Amino acid sequence: MLAKLNLGVPKSVLEEPQIFAVKTHDFDNNLTRYYQRFYINVNRSKFDKWLLSYVPSDVRILYNSVYKNYEKDGKLYKVNYISSQKKQYLHCKILIGADGAISKVRKQAFNNHTPDKYISIQKWYKTKNSMPYFLSVFDRELTDFYSWVIKKDKHLIIGSAFKKGDDPNKKFDLLISKLLKHGYDIGDEVKKEGTYINRTRKLKQIALVNEKVALVGEAAGLISPSSAEGISYALSSGYKLAKAINKGIAFEKNYKKSMRKLVLNIFIKNIKIPAMYNSHIRKMIMKSGLNNLKILS
Repeated sequence: MLAKLNLGVPKSVLEEPQIFAVKTHDFDNNLTRYYQRFYINVNRSKFDKWLLSYVPSDVRILYNSVYKNYEKDGKLYKVNYISSQKKQYLHCKILIGADGAISKVRKQAFNNHTPDKYISIQKWYKTKNSMPYFLSVFDRELTDFYSWVIKKDKHLIIGSAFKKGDDPNKKFDLLISKLLKHGYDIGDEVKKEGTYINRTRKLKQIALVNEKVALVGEAAGLISPSSAEGISYALSSGYKLAKAINKGIAFEKNYKKSMRKLVLNIFIKNIKIPAMYNSHIRKMIMKSGLNNLKILS
């Protein structure tokens, strides 16, 4: 998607190391394989600021502000928010919710089915050890999704996505104990993060537009149900919505039409899920050596 937008990531945004392999550790079947992947390792905060630098100077950006809700005011929407600990409001003709997995805009504007919710926990660990791969872990005892380990400069980021009600903190501790048991040197804990992740398993869980309220990215349910990658969907849906609005205020039909391929992509990703998350199918695929990267010793 960055290539389609003709964007080149600057060096200042990149994070060491740049890695070209994923080590897949299947704890269910006690199998390990390497697969070649071309991901970009970035500092997320710097990446977000870099994208914001492309916003035109005539666009007003409100920092340190919290969206509360909206209400109809004639043909306009009155948007209520808090800024500098004071209640504020503004009016708009079109309201776009780009507010992620627990979108307040979506909750108010749409009554349809919401995507399955997972709780993601990540911890950062200080380490001096090198790790020339990203690590993905599959373990049904932990989650029916997956866990990950990412090296960023002098830190290891260890995370996982758990179903609500599955005691995620206890499951995360179990993940750490299993990684230690398998010989991974983790280091000292620095900080802990948490958020919700959407997992769109049915197309009816995708919500795009209702009157003049539109959704993009994870708020719309646009996130890979197989890998939880969401940035490309956010960039793509944001671009398509902008193009639809530029054609006129009656943008709804154009936006829905332009999103067909992206919605189809979510459908195809769901077809892929059994190959990744069914332990028996995954075992057959990993043992077959299909697309396996041979590591030279």
